[in-house]
Amino acid sequence: MTAFPDLEARLDAHLKDLRLPGIRSCYAELSRQAVQETLSYEQYLLELLEREAETRTEHRIERWLRESKLPLEKSLEAFDLGRLPTKAKQQFAALLEGSFLDRRENVLAFGNPGSGKTHPLCALCQELVRQERRVLYVTCSLLVQELLLAKRDLRLASVLKRLGRYEALLIDDLGYVQQSREEMEVLFTLLAERYERGSVLLTSNLPFSQWEQLFKDPMTTAAAIDRLVHHSVIVELNLPSYWMEAAQGQAGKDPAGKGQEE
Repeated sequence: MTAFPDLEARLDAHLKDLRLPGIRSCYAELSRQAVQETLSYEQYLLELLEREAETRTEHRIERWLRESKLPLEKSLEAFDLGRLPTKAKQQFAALLEGSFLDRRENVLAFGNPGSGKTHPLCALCQELVRQERRVLYVTCSLLVQELLLAKRDLRLASVLKRLGRYEALLIDDLGYVQQSREEMEVLFTLLAERYERGSVLLTSNLPFSQWEQLFKDPMTTAAAIDRLVHHSVIVELNLPSYWMEAAQGQAGKDPAGKGQEE
């Protein structure tokens, strides 16, 4: 039994009403610590507020990770950095610092299908969220469908405004699925809107020389490339297919799980 049950009940009720879960979870423990260590009232209050700030930061990061729609299994811990070429590894290490978002720089990752472009960028974006940066992940095909529908419903400006709240927009698989001219026009509108206002992270299996296939028009293609490349980091990931490597590794094992002899 506590010495002042009514007092603690009232404190709990007020802290709950004021939405101070960090303080509510630790004030009793910290009050005992304050008595033992003869902390001043100001020191005790500071400890409480620091705990509350930590709790709110943790909850905000958890909420932003859910909101980001990032595939959380594609984390930094699950990625084999040793697969990256030396230059790409150096670029990735620099990007993890996060300051490229302050400069509104883009990150463009190119590579063959299955070469593992999505995983490192998703891992990077998860780390950015943990640095309290707002990020949104979307595949290119779903993004253009959303933008096209918004344009038809006269909501495109509001959707662009909502997307503008994110410091980084990760667009996955540009060029993997062929889009119509109308779809690529709304994508270009988004790229133009974000130019020097927010970072775009993008993966594609098509080099710039083949982008006219996507945007259907040489002038639009040149303008899209110009907006992306200006203030950008270009990461080349011409690696062997990750899935092919995994399949070959599995094929090289006998039923007992031992490697076959050559």
